[in-house]
Amino acid sequence: MRVTVLVLLMLVTACASASTPVVSGVFGSRPVIELPSERPGGTPEISVLAEGRGPRTSPGDVVVAEVVIRGWSGDATPLNTYDAGRPLTVVFGRDDVPGIWERVLIGRRAGSRVMLVGPGRLAYGGAGVGQDDPLVLVFDILGGYPPDARLVGEELPRLAGPARSGTLIDGSGRQVGPGSTVVVQYVVTRGPGREVVASSRADGGPRAFVLKEGAVPSEWVEGLVGKRVGSRVAVTRGSVVTVIDIIDLV
Repeated sequence: MRVTVLVLLMLVTACASASTPVVSGVFGSRPVIELPSERPGGTPEISVLAEGRGPRTSPGDVVVAEVVIRGWSGDATPLNTYDAGRPLTVVFGRDDVPGIWERVLIGRRAGSRVMLVGPGRLAYGGAGVGQDDPLVLVFDILGGYPPDARLVGEELPRLAGPARSGTLIDGSGRQVGPGSTVVVQYVVTRGPGREVVASSRADGGPRAFVLKEGAVPSEWVEGLVGKRVGSRVAVTRGSVVTVIDIIDLV
């Protein structure tokens, strides 16, 4: 009997490994994806690899997540936000993303790792991916934020006068360090009249960035490192002033 049970367990394990990708690594680190020997079918499948403990994302939220997408053929990686240093920000109803992503990202707790396996036309839809090519997408969900997320009682200001860098409001939350991933609202103005040329709210809501060279402008790294969540900071480059509200640290 014990031998029979052992054989059955071996068969079950073999079947699982032949049809399901294996993902290793901890939440917050780039996942390592091992592909099975069999190609998946045409129906997308969603698997929760790790359940987080943070707040759940809600309909209408701007969802911030890291994601790695791996193709079934070769080592093709259509998207890898870990290496880019810029987490994915999804505004459902505005961004052109597959409908199934809402099932993957909404209603999940921050800190969750979720895998989506399916054909390119349903799972991604991005350039360079065949409609029927199987893909594996692994999402690390960092959080969900309302589109108008802001510092308590504070709207982003319209600045006037000369360009100056500095802290406009001191926050009292966690301290930002080099390489931190911050969630921010920002307004970019240019020229002596402070013409608004970009705004996170106009683009749908908060954005997330990794504070390292190459991922954000150097003045962002200099201006935000050492500040605390809840701070408002102005950073300048020439006549361009960016006012940044630090909403969260993830």
